[in-house]
Amino acid sequence: MAADPQPLPAPRPGARRRRDTEHRLGGDTDAWVATASPEGVPHLVPLSFDWDGEALLVSTPADSPTGRNMAATRAARVGLGHTRDVTMVEGGVEVIGMGELPKDRADRFAERAGFDPRAGEGAYLWFRITPRRIQAWREVNEMAGRELMRGGRWSV
Repeated sequence: MAADPQPLPAPRPGARRRRDTEHRLGGDTDAWVATASPEGVPHLVPLSFDWDGEALLVSTPADSPTGRNMAATRAARVGLGHTRDVTMVEGGVEVIGMGELPKDRADRFAERAGFDPRAGEGAYLWFRITPRRIQAWREVNEMAGRELMRGGRWSV
C-alpha cells in the first residue's frame, strides 16, 4: 500500500528563491549543460562550473559536441539541482581561448572543479555563460513566479 503523499511546503517568495538560487550558483560545482547544433540536434552533458557572480565558467574540448555547439550558436541552457529543486539558466556564450582567461580566474575554476583544463589532453576552450533568463522552482506550487531573471536582469 502506497503511503499518503506529503503536503507540499508553502511556495517560497521571490526574494527567497533568488537567495536560494544565488546560493546554489555559488555553492554547486556541477551542472547539466544543454546545447544544440546549428541544425538543432540537442546534446546534454554534465560539466563542472564556477560562478563569479555574473556568469558561469565551464571548459570542454573544442571538438566535443558541446564545444562545437556553444562556439557555433553562442547559447546554452544549464540545469542545477535535482528535479524537485531545480534552477534553469539560459544564457549567451562567450568563447575564450585557453591562454586568454586571467590566471587567477583559471586557477579558481581548477580549484573548485577539481579539474584543470589547462593541463588536459587536446585543445580545450573556456566558455563563459552569461544568464539571460533564470527560473527556479521546487514543486508544482512554485511554477507560478518561477522566473527570477529576464533579459539578463533580476526581476526579484
